[in-house]
Amino acid sequence: MALTTRVRLVLDKLFTKHLFTTNVVTCGGLLGIGDACVQGINIVAHKGKDRQVSYDFKRTGRMVVIGLALGPFNHFWYALLDKVVKGAGTKVVLKKIALDQAFAGPFFCTLFLTGTSLLEGQGIEGAKSEWKEKFLPIYMVDWCFWPMAQYVNFKFLPTQYRVAYVSSATLIWNSFLSYMKHENVPADEEHVH
Repeated sequence: MALTTRVRLVLDKLFTKHLFTTNVVTCGGLLGIGDACVQGINIVAHKGKDRQVSYDFKRTGRMVVIGLALGPFNHFWYALLDKVVKGAGTKVVLKKIALDQAFAGPFFCTLFLTGTSLLEGQGIEGAKSEWKEKFLPIYMVDWCFWPMAQYVNFKFLPTQYRVAYVSSATLIWNSFLSYMKHENVPADEEHVH
């Protein structure tokens, strides 16, 4: 059996028999990869400058944990959305996008900002402060990115592939989230050597 056939069979099994686990692990992994990309770019940008920035494995770990926390919601949200709003016509797709932006967007942004702040040890007040500072800018960019990405998702993909598609688009989005989360970090809080 050819390698591509074996890979396809494994993926088919993951997206049918183990869909929940596949969706959760994919969300966690891609949030970690998005953070790794941002850190890699940051390290390269500081190479040869006065201060060197090193890779922060704990930060990536926190991103993975947040992704794993978001995964179950992602899994159930898209299944529910497809049950409540059936079809793939343009009007139906626009309704799904509106619901996704109205409910999932704010939920994900809030969980991301407060969850990472709490995992960093900032406490409830630190999480509130960061949410007040960064929620609106992130949510505004969310409106620029996700409606177009979700149009493709809701128009062309079957339900079982929605989370995988969103997770793939999320690689780009998560890089942005990681950048927004960690911008303006004082030098003594970065991994500098």
